[in-house]
Amino acid sequence: MNVRPTAIPDVLLLEPRVFGDARGFFYESFNQQRFDEAVGRAVRFVQDNHSRSVRGVLRGLHYQVHRPQGKLVRVVVGEVFDVAVDLRRGSPTFGRWTGEVLSADNRRQLWIPEGFAHGFVVRSEAAEFLYKTTDYWFPEHERCIRWDDPTLAIDWGCAGQPQVSEKDARGMPFAQAEVC
Repeated sequence: MNVRPTAIPDVLLLEPRVFGDARGFFYESFNQQRFDEAVGRAVRFVQDNHSRSVRGVLRGLHYQVHRPQGKLVRVVVGEVFDVAVDLRRGSPTFGRWTGEVLSADNRRQLWIPEGFAHGFVVRSEAAEFLYKTTDYWFPEHERCIRWDDPTLAIDWGCAGQPQVSEKDARGMPFAQAEVC
């Protein structure tokens, strides 16, 4: 597994070693020991999630207060542009974002530690998105920052207006968001 930091060093891009031939391919999508070594600490995942979205759907920017979730995310069908926003007050990268293209073709994964908001936009006809979380989903602790917040100025690379849920359309401006 090749591991490299993104523009925010705590957010890591993981690229598996893929073994392929005329029959297809094989790769190890997760190995607890190698993952812990890559992030420099023991991480315990408690929940796996799977979503499917069509082109132009934008989900996020989601996070939890009081019970923050670290996420290991990947795409198994299609392509997304995936974004993490640092909400850790006192961090040198507080309020900054980083983004990566994740796809079934590049097989990359993104580690987003606790204390970050997360979102993605679908760039292909459809995308299936898988992610592991370090804590359970608690709706009472879930928060959402507006995907189009001018302070964050995230370049989603969208042609036109993305399709967002009612909840995401009501997201808070970054300046008013509860942060860690």
